[in-house]
Amino acid sequence: MGDRSPPRQVQVHPQQRSYLQDPTWKLSGGGRHVDHHQHQGSGGGPSASKIIAVVTLVPIGGTLLGLSGLTLAATLFGLAVSTPVFLLFSPVIVPAAVAICLAIAAFLTSGVFGLTALSSLSWVYRYIRRATGTVPEQMDMAKRRMQDMAGYVGQKTKEVGQEIQSRAQDQGRRSGTTEQRT
Repeated sequence: MGDRSPPRQVQVHPQQRSYLQDPTWKLSGGGRHVDHHQHQGSGGGPSASKIIAVVTLVPIGGTLLGLSGLTLAATLFGLAVSTPVFLLFSPVIVPAAVAICLAIAAFLTSGVFGLTALSSLSWVYRYIRRATGTVPEQMDMAKRRMQDMAGYVGQKTKEVGQEIQSRAQDQGRRSGTTEQRT
């Protein structure tokens, strides 16, 4: 427990000036406000972690910068070599590019039409399915009406037949009585 360092204290100054206003101050180690002149007088240099960071980051940064330069040079070289080729073959390349663009547009358009057709068929299917949900009830009601109507027509036909029969009998009786009179 004796090897712990004492806790650091942070002092907050409400009216701090920025580095642009007074270049004699800077932040260092742990966020404490340290005057530039006091820091030089204490004899402390950069910390070991800062030195390690610089030693590892400078070669990595330099390597990446070199690779980006090589990539730029290769791109410029490729452009310089391919420009005359593009100019020579432009009568072939331009129509080919237009044909490829039109083919891609046609493919995308067919896909859109296919999606539209599928969504339309899906809507029709759902509409029919919703409509057929009530059809059995309507069919049952129509069957009952037809049965009722058939029963009514049968009854009416029977009544009319009886009426005709009774009239015919009445007519026969009258004609029989008139024949007897003559």
